[in-house]
Amino acid sequence: MSLLPTKFGKKKFSAFTEAQLRLFKKLNTPRKIQDFLETIKANFENTNFSPKLVLENRKAHCFEGALLAAAILRFHGQKPLLVDLKTTAKDDYHVIAVFKENGHWGAVSKTNHGVLRYRDPVYRNVRELVMSFFNEYFLDNGKKTLRSYSRPINLSKFDKFEWMTSEKNLEFIAESIDNVSHLPILNKKMIYGLRKADPLEIKISKFIQWEEKRKI
Repeated sequence: MSLLPTKFGKKKFSAFTEAQLRLFKKLNTPRKIQDFLETIKANFENTNFSPKLVLENRKAHCFEGALLAAAILRFHGQKPLLVDLKTTAKDDYHVIAVFKENGHWGAVSKTNHGVLRYRDPVYRNVRELVMSFFNEYFLDNGKKTLRSYSRPINLSKFDKFEWMTSEKNLEFIAESIDNVSHLPILNKKMIYGLRKADPLEIKISKFIQWEEKRKI
């Protein structure tokens, strides 16, 4: 019996191995996908792996993890959607894979920190989902940095580049997502009135899951 899905055709997933397809079949809920992402090491390198390369290298940063999550969601009939979260220049952007269940939005998120993680599908719209990340997003000095977000980006528009299985660096997809129109979430008065994260919040944010191994 073929492990390939039929809804999106066999061709799109035919480059994955049988073991990888069995894994996809097993990860049949967003919760299971998130649990699997937690077993993958954090990638500290400047790569942009496809989902297939993430599985082969067993490491991912947020963009790579979001691509993998979107591919597995697609395997189970969901649209492969990403949302880009933009910050001030001094902080790092974040990318999440979003999905809908029972009319509400949730997110699968790959991060090395104790914040900016999975979101249950309890949010009425994408903005509401994005705002759940707002108070977690701050610098070491406590300054909150989240400023805008993209509408859901359907990765199917990159199918001609075989984004799920490509052996090439997918930096152009990351750049394309970065360049789409983003919706602001704050005005100047709101920014001026923001309270900084307090010392306890900052301390808690320092917890990480994977240690970076420095090359000597």
